[in-house]
Amino acid sequence: MSELHQRIAASFNAQGLMTTLGARLVLVQDGEVHIELPFSPHLTQQQGFVHAGVVTSIVDNACGYAALTRSPPGCEVVTAEFKTNFMRPAIGARFLAVGRVQNAGRMLTVCTGEVRAFAGDGPQYKLVALMQATMVNVPANA
Repeated sequence: MSELHQRIAASFNAQGLMTTLGARLVLVQDGEVHIELPFSPHLTQQQGFVHAGVVTSIVDNACGYAALTRSPPGCEVVTAEFKTNFMRPAIGARFLAVGRVQNAGRMLTVCTGEVRAFAGDGPQYKLVALMQATMVNVPANA
């Protein structure tokens, strides 16, 4: 495991929300992070779809950790803003949130994210949501 992956994984594993949701970190590379979430009836809204708050949480984290791969040493990131478009109900056996850095500056990093819904183990998916997010570099331990 690379030093970059270890850094991101340590932060991810310290998040209680990701543990509560059952999400796991599946890919870390420079400027891109993937987070997987299995379907659980405990994460649904009243119509049986995965709740928008859950979908938003995993893609916000994917964008945030993608930004963290580009942040200066000694920094962490926090979300300054995001916009999420939901394309269809979150129905699937598993979901994959993909966060990508589009531009990394000294203070702000602009990311895009998407959430994919998979019916099974195959590569076919449906796009559930798109996100544009701005992350802010902050000193670690602040």
